[in-house]
Amino acid sequence: MMSTETKDIIDVLAGIEPGSSLSGIRGRRLQARENAQRSYLALFEPVDFGDDAATERYAVAAFVAGVHGESAAAGFYLSKLANAADRSELVEALQAEIERAKTQGPYGNFPTGPLSVGDKAGLIYRVAPDGQRVLGARLAAAIEHAHLLAFRPRDATPAAMQALLAAGWSSTAIVTLSQLVAFLSFQVRTVAGLRTLGATLGRHADAAAKAS
Repeated sequence: MMSTETKDIIDVLAGIEPGSSLSGIRGRRLQARENAQRSYLALFEPVDFGDDAATERYAVAAFVAGVHGESAAAGFYLSKLANAADRSELVEALQAEIERAKTQGPYGNFPTGPLSVGDKAGLIYRVAPDGQRVLGARLAAAIEHAHLLAFRPRDATPAAMQALLAAGWSSTAIVTLSQLVAFLSFQVRTVAGLRTLGATLGRHADAAAKAS
């Protein structure tokens, strides 16, 4: 069963109230709802964070949500980062990098061959020197890799993995990082979709009320 100690994170970020129409809609797919919550708990509230610290996970999560334009999720994870790190300059540096890294995707280059016709140029994001100084090489490498996975996954080459290893990420931590980025991409799309649905339901309710 879903944790009773932690509110459903997607409900929180989408502003879904218990007993609302949106809550009822989500309840029709209870297994999917619970699986999403379990993924959140495993990534952000585990018993043991392992090779990657809580602050690193919160920072990457805030970055991914922020560059996707999901301000509520970005704010949520930035708040968790601020509480865990107790370093205002870290949060400020990350916010600056989010603004620098915003773009539209996907883009990148396919391996040479028939698919190359779909190659598309785009931002090759790198952390600014000031950001490198505050974030450190390890976290800077992580958010650069997160940006790659989010916007140009076709460029995820062995060299990109090597950059993480060189910055001090273990193979296990790299797998977790990839899972985290995938989860955040899913989360922000789900939250945005639910907000849109909620707005539509609200408009229909208003129209019905005026008609009656």
